[in-house]
Amino acid sequence: MDLFEYDFMLRALAGALIIGLAAPSLGVYLVQRRLSLIGDGIGHVALTGVGIGLLLHRSPVIAAVIVSVIGAVGVELIRQRGRTSGDLALALLFYGGIAGGVVLVGLSNDSSNANLMQYLFGSLVTTSPQDIVVIGVLGVLVLAAMTVFRPALFAVCNDEEYARVSGLPVRTLNLLMAVTAAVTVTIAMRTVGLLLVSALMVVPVAAAQQVTRGFLSTMTAAMVIGFGAAGSGVVVSAEIDTAPGATTVILALAVFVAISVGSVTWRMLRRRGNPHHEVEPPDVVLQKV
Repeated sequence: MDLFEYDFMLRALAGALIIGLAAPSLGVYLVQRRLSLIGDGIGHVALTGVGIGLLLHRSPVIAAVIVSVIGAVGVELIRQRGRTSGDLALALLFYGGIAGGVVLVGLSNDSSNANLMQYLFGSLVTTSPQDIVVIGVLGVLVLAAMTVFRPALFAVCNDEEYARVSGLPVRTLNLLMAVTAAVTVTIAMRTVGLLLVSALMVVPVAAAQQVTRGFLSTMTAAMVIGFGAAGSGVVVSAEIDTAPGATTVILALAVFVAISVGSVTWRMLRRRGNPHHEVEPPDVVLQKV
């Protein structure tokens, strides 16, 4: 029997593919800024939003979006204006978010604990048509922002001081990345879960960096890898009855390992095939200049 004859499986596949494109498109900037773990921090804050939603019997997704955006913007403002460094602010986000989520879920009724697992580890098969609409709209917005503002965002991620001197609105661009990170984490929690969402942002980028040189090529390759891993994760999980989110991350990691091994092997073979090829020493280059 073809599982994709069912509407809920089609919705699961659509949601995964959207996140598979959106998450790496943002992740390439976070990796460039050495903020690879910010997705985990925002995910912990989103847990507080889920707890608020469950406690107040409101939509956990909407509550998670609001709380995540506030937390991400708060960390960015602390990093820019305060004396707290970026990694310390991120640690505060980790601890405060997870603690707040646990307390709020504990204050809610016992039946909410089962619902909480759907957000921690993802639950694609329970995605409703309304969820797909939200994921689709927000995913397209994230993709549009990361694509349209790519030159400016790259300048900020590569050298913030140079971008500021060049006249770019650095603070606004930093806040844009913070907000889009929060939105991406929130919509991805139904796909891979809050505990694994950062992996879908980072692993495809890490894999793409093994074989690409330019920023645009890395971004494109990461989105292709994320798209393929997300789609394959849903298909494989349906066949072998595993969690879609964890399966997606494992497949992305497998791609990273395969590309890394292949890249190293290719370089070794090239060196053996042309043993007399040597790079010109730096002092010779300086003499020519």
